Amino acid sequence: MVNHPLMQSHTFLSTPYITPHILHKNYAAAADHDEQNNFMGQDMDYFSQAGFDMDKIHLKRNAPVAQLYEDAVRYEGAVISSSGALINFSGKKTGRSPKDKRIVYEAGSKDEIWWGSVNIKMDEHTFEITRERAIDYLNTRDLVYVFDGFAGWDPRYRIKVRVICARAYHALFMNNMLIRPTEEELKNFGEPDFIIYNAGQFPANRFTKGMSSTTSVEINFKRMEMVILGTEYAGEMKKGVFSVMHYLQPVKFGQLSLHSSANVGIEKGDVTLFFGLSGTGKTTLSADPRRQLIGDDEHVWSDTGVFNIEGGCYAKCINLSAEKEPEIYNAIKFGSILENVVYNPNSRVPDYDDVSITENTRCAYPIEYIPNARIPCVVNSQPRNIVMLTCDAFGVLPPVSKLSPAQASYHFLAGYTSKTPGTEDGVMEPIPTFSTCYSAPFIVLHPSRYARMLAERMAQHNVDCWLVNTGWVRGKFGSGAGRRCPLAVTRKIVDAIHDGTLAKAEFKE
Repeated sequence: MVNHPLMQSHTFLSTPYITPHILHKNYAAAADHDEQNNFMGQDMDYFSQAGFDMDKIHLKRNAPVAQLYEDAVRYEGAVISSSGALINFSGKKTGRSPKDKRIVYEAGSKDEIWWGSVNIKMDEHTFEITRERAIDYLNTRDLVYVFDGFAGWDPRYRIKVRVICARAYHALFMNNMLIRPTEEELKNFGEPDFIIYNAGQFPANRFTKGMSSTTSVEINFKRMEMVILGTEYAGEMKKGVFSVMHYLQPVKFGQLSLHSSANVGIEKGDVTLFFGLSGTGKTTLSADPRRQLIGDDEHVWSDTGVFNIEGGCYAKCINLSAEKEPEIYNAIKFGSILENVVYNPNSRVPDYDDVSITENTRCAYPIEYIPNARIPCVVNSQPRNIVMLTCDAFGVLPPVSKLSPAQASYHFLAGYTSKTPGTEDGVMEPIPTFSTCYSAPFIVLHPSRYARMLAERMAQHNVDCWLVNTGWVRGKFGSGAGRRCPLAVTRKIVDAIHDGTLAKAEFKE
């Protein structure tokens, strides 16, 4: 008999013998169709009407985290890190594609949108073509994942979001970033307010009118739908939901959506909003052991208080360490996703200093993984302080300034900071940079609308506003006298804001 290597490998890979009496009835069983496809008749009709071939695809709705892990490992090449997080990769695109973002130009919303380089017009017919292309692609997949969740912790202003995608990684990501419904809420979910069709593995057709590349990220406020083609970067879904809330909150609900972090004092219940661009310390300073974290990125300042839009956090992992950011470091465990993070193939230990894939390495985890998170993420009291963070590299701004309402509006519209060497490839000297409302890539309405609402709310509730410079003092970057304001000093400044002593100090105008 020929001792062929293929025959040997076949023998080696055959099912190992397992003592029958230790097997449970569910051993190695796939989830039951009925258990996962827990849609009612009307819901199933919706998928048929949308163009899904229900005879071919298998829908997994709000699949358990463990099952999404199994599918990501089996079908997508994901690995499980030493701490239990899922390590997955977004492919060619490792960040957002702002030049490929489009908003449909239609009668209902066209007069509200701030059209230009951020919000690029797309006609309704082109949207229908790309939507059909996305559904056609999803119809070729054996597994299609559906996640139903909420955006906004206040039930009066929240929206129901449905995500339809072909990757377990994307379903798990949105399971972490949206607010997870209870079993009862899921049973009575009904029709969603907003739907994301994520066919990111499949390219957009470059010859379709208005396409600038094989990537297309588009939102239609008439249909309340989003279509993603040609990018598997999960952050596009998160920011798509934020863009929709940036539109709906002021237009439909009359509330102010903000790109900010927020926390609340444990003793006094005083709320602080933190604004700041990348590298200014927004995430670090809003994490405070004496205060509860409401959220790290997206909030709404409502008539009754402040609530988080998201159910999770999407933290940067570059140079992450247990010493510098213990809360984020310890949140990277089972249920979390590490995105584009390099790891040791033998130990599966992530290397947060390795940026060979991208500097934009990320982790997405449920907000309850942060020990001092406030759950539910809503506070029914008005903010007492607003902290606008900037990293000034030119030694002009003092460590802290108290702003008048007019100055607060100016700095909110300017959104100033400095890009410093080390923050981005090719940055050798400090570069002043501006992001209106600290939110330029996600703004949907004209910036003055958000600024006016902010000024009105500040005046109505007598909110103090502070400009805190986490950058260079006593001189500019690179000069002998200049040095970056130490984090310990900035923390003391923020503490003095919270305990009220700074408001009583004398200021030089």
